[in-house]
Formats: sequence, C-alpha cells, structure tokens
Amino acid sequence: MKNRWSDVEARQFVDRYGADHGEELALRTYTSRLIGTESSLVLHGGGNTSVKGTLPNLFGETAPALFIKASGQDLATIAPEGHVPVDLAYLQRLHEVEDLSDGALLNELRTHLLDHRSPTPSIETPVHACLPGRVIDHTHADAILTLTNQADGTRHVRAALGDDILILPYMPPGIRLAKACADAVAATPGAQAMVWIHHGITVWGETARESYDRMIDLVSRAEAYLEKTATKVLVSLQETSAELAGRRLSSVAPLLRGRLARATGDPDRPYQRMVLRPLATPEILAFLDTEEARTLALSPPLTADHLIRTKILPAWIDDPAYDDEALFKRQIDTGLQRYAEDYRAYLTRHSNRLPAGIEPFEPSPTVVLFPGMGALCVGEDARSAVIARDITAQTFSAKALIAAMGSCYQAPSEEHLFDMEYRPMQQAKLARAGAPPLGGRVALVTGAGGAIGSGISERLLLEGAHVAVTDLPGDSLSQLAESLGRQFPNRVLAIGLDVTDPGSVTDGFAQVSRAWGGVDIVVINAGLAHVSSLETMEIEKFQQLERVNTHGTLLLLREAARHMKRQGTGGDIVLVSTKNVFAPGAEFGAYSATKAAGHQLARIAS
Repeated sequence: MKNRWSDVEARQFVDRYGADHGEELALRTYTSRLIGTESSLVLHGGGNTSVKGTLPNLFGETAPALFIKASGQDLATIAPEGHVPVDLAYLQRLHEVEDLSDGALLNELRTHLLDHRSPTPSIETPVHACLPGRVIDHTHADAILTLTNQADGTRHVRAALGDDILILPYMPPGIRLAKACADAVAATPGAQAMVWIHHGITVWGETARESYDRMIDLVSRAEAYLEKTATKVLVSLQETSAELAGRRLSSVAPLLRGRLARATGDPDRPYQRMVLRPLATPEILAFLDTEEARTLALSPPLTADHLIRTKILPAWIDDPAYDDEALFKRQIDTGLQRYAEDYRAYLTRHSNRLPAGIEPFEPSPTVVLFPGMGALCVGEDARSAVIARDITAQTFSAKALIAAMGSCYQAPSEEHLFDMEYRPMQQAKLARAGAPPLGGRVALVTGAGGAIGSGISERLLLEGAHVAVTDLPGDSLSQLAESLGRQFPNRVLAIGLDVTDPGSVTDGFAQVSRAWGGVDIVVINAGLAHVSSLETMEIEKFQQLERVNTHGTLLLLREAARHMKRQGTGGDIVLVSTKNVFAPGAEFGAYSATKAAGHQLARIAS
C-alpha cells in the first residue's frame, strides 16, 4: 500500500485549518482523509480516527478532550468539525463500569460532549479514550480482514505482522471492548497496534504522521503476506466476458427491479421503487464463475459494521437460464421467495434479541448474484446501492483470497451478527428525512440540453428522482450533466441520444437499465420548429420535423411501453406538447402538424 503523506499537503491543511482548530486537529483531518480515500482501508463512513487534546472552559482552564470522528461521518471528506470533542477524563472512567446498553452509552456520550452542537460521537469512543496514543487510527483494512476471517486467523496475523501486535477476539464495540483493550495494553505497555478478529486493525502514535505511517506499514506487510500465501487457483466452471455480462444486464435489471418494488397501497404512489447498481468487473465475473463461488458468496460479510448496508447474506440465482425468459423469470421469483423465507426464519430465530423500537428490515435482498452476469446491488437511492456494491466487491475479493490460501472463511456467530445488524447505534446511521416525492424513481428526459428540458430535469432531481438527461451529443449536454451532477451526486446520467434513430432510443433505455435498473418516467421533450408558409414549405424541412416530432415520439413511446411492460410496475409518460395542436399558427404548419401527430400518439398511449 502506498504511503500518501505529503509535507506540502500537510502544510496546506495546517494553513487552512490551524488558526481555528489548532495544528494537531488540522493534521488529524489530513491523515483521516488520506485513510478515507483509500478504499482498501475503509469504505463509505467506515473506520474511526481521533486525537487527544484540550479545550478551554469558561474559567480559562484547559480540559482534556478526545476529538473523535462523529458516527457515520465519511473520513474521505471529513472536516475538523467532523471530529467531535468529548470529555476525555470522564470517558477514561467508563472502563470502571461492567457494561452499558446502547441507550445508556449514547446518553453518556451525548451528555459529555464539550460542544452541544456536535453530532453523536462514534460507538468506539470508549476504546479510543482508553488507548495510550495521542492519535489513533482504526480501519477495516481488506488485507487484515482477509487474515482474520478464516480458520487459524490469529496464526496468520502473527505470521504477517509479528509478535508485537496485540490480538483480541471478536466482540461488539462498546464498554466491553474498551475494557478488553485497556487490559491488553496494560499487559503489554509497549504495544502500538492491535488487531480485532473479524473487525480490523487499530494503531496509535504521538503524531498524526506516526500513526498513519504505522497503519500503512502494517497493512502493507499483510498484503505482502497474502501475495506469498494466496497461490491456489480457483476452479472456473465457465468464462463470462464483460460484453456478454453487459448485454444480459440490460435485459435482467428491469425484471429484477420490478420484482423488488414494494406495493404501498397508495394509488398516487403504488410502488416504492428501488435503484440498482451493477457489479460486473472482470474480477467479480471470474469469482462468480468459480466452483467455490456459491459457498463463499452465501456467507456473511467481512465485518459486522457492514450488515446495515448489505444484510447478513445476498441472494443467489441458481443456473440462470438467460436464453429462456419464461424459465428465467421463474428462477428469479424462486430465488427471491427463498431469500424472503430464509430472512424471516433468521428474524424468528433471534426475535428475542430485537431491541425495542427497532423495526426489522424488509425480507428482500440488498445484493442479488447472477453467475454469468455479476451482481445487482439494491438501495432506496443510487448512493445506498453504491455502498452495497463497494462492500460486496471488497467482501468477494477477500473471500477469494482466503480460498486461494487453501483456507475456509469464518465469520462471527449468527447471534453476534444479528445483534450488530439491529444495534440501535448502527441503525441510527441509516436515519434520514422522509422520502422525497419521487425518491427511488428513474426518469429519462429527451431534449434535456435546451432550456425547457434542463428545467424539467432539475425539477425532477429536486423532487428526488434519478434523471438520465439525453440529447444529441455536444457541449450543452455535457455542461448540463456536469452542473447537475455537482448538485445531485449519483443521480445524474448523461446519454447521447438521437430520438429519430430506433437503435439509439433502444440503447438509451438499455444504458439507464444498466446504470439504475430501469425507467419509471419518460419525458418526451425533444422537438424542432420551422417557420414557413404552406406555399413556400420545403418538403425536406417538413420531413425533418416529422422525424423528430412524430417519429421520435413514436419510437420513445414504443420503447417505453416495452420497457415498462418488462418491469411490470407501470410508469409515467409526459409529452411536452404545444398550444399549436389546438390553435396552429399561420407560419407554423410543419411544427403544428407534426406536434399534433405526436400529441395524438401520446393520447393513444395513455
């Protein structure tokens, strides 16, 4: 793993943040971002970082403080305010307590913040308080989890990292883990790093750079060990090309997305639709094609921290019959039904462990695996689906390495996993404001590069939709997508599309299906106008308008009908018409006639 520390960048962080927050917190912010942007260390809000310091109180005295990452904060983008100050002296007394429930721990953390405006500190705050270093880094490093999540994991950690590393068995974050860490450090005062089985690695130092350097060094040693020992070649049952997987994905995604939509009973919004993100890299395709894939895939994630994003297991579609659609649909239905039955049984087995006030997840998968095509990852929006996708990619990579070491994958007990999946402080990371009116819906807008189309696209995005902005390729489309993409990350897709070309229209819908799973709203906005009297009308000009305003409308209606029928959850088609349909202007014969034809086609479609 590359050490990305730069003296120049470090000085820039001090110059930017030091005056308001102090040099230590500025450098703490810098190395936290270095860690957060390294996906093989942490993903999407995972990991924890802290620094011990002081804050002045009302009487001019300095109080010891632990500045620790707020719960759910993404290290990749963290600002100094993302490390919230907590009363360190009080935290260090918590290890005297035998244990605390989540509610009690949350109360202690919230009532001992040193700034009432701060968000809730990380669930691992008690651990950071009891460790000796001023600066502490905790990650879910892929290489470390690969070592720990297998038979004889402790031996592999020792072989890779040496005897100076403290190793603790798996236990959930909280007071008990903090006490175990404190005891381990007391027994080995010179230790500077600790591995938690099934969880990750924690290192500390006196400066931000010292701790960061130590993290990179230890993870690099783990990676080198894996490179030496993971030499077994997994047996492939087939070989799926990226091209074949892509073709299948265009067809399969709408079928699955329709089946995952949840009926609401609300006639105005009959379905709660989901957004899909594909995972079909060459590595994932190769993994799913191996003999060991089903067994490895149908096992829990690498760390319990990921459960709220992926659930305990994915769904697996056995022997997909891609060339027999009727059979394939039955296979999907069977796979989803089997998953729902298994998840309900899992909930029943552990119903006595479900905390009061916590609602169980829906018994539907977050990840669905198709050998010969890849994975489809599911979320209420694209961001949630991307998180599930990235965690799944990390998980399968580690499991493949474990198999290549000739070892067997091991996860914590099902009881531990259930407790973490439904732990209130974990569930709180998923809390969000109410769903927007068009949340989960996917729209395709034609003629988006113009004033009307861009305005429609922006309004759809403001209402929560994911929007494919389409137009003829060019600067206007690129600039629109770039502008909207900054404002609405993960929810804008630019597609060059010619509404007069049947192949281009079909491919446009296929691109949206591959990106987000399907289309629910089609806005037919692309159009041309031409000013001419009838006596001077050029037939070529009339035919040009006819191709866009009439043929284009027909092609879009036809493809939308095919697509929505395949998805099985209906949808909305909006045609941007004109008053000229009812009151044509004298010089607008070509425009009025061709728009009127498109208008009638849309009325028939309704």
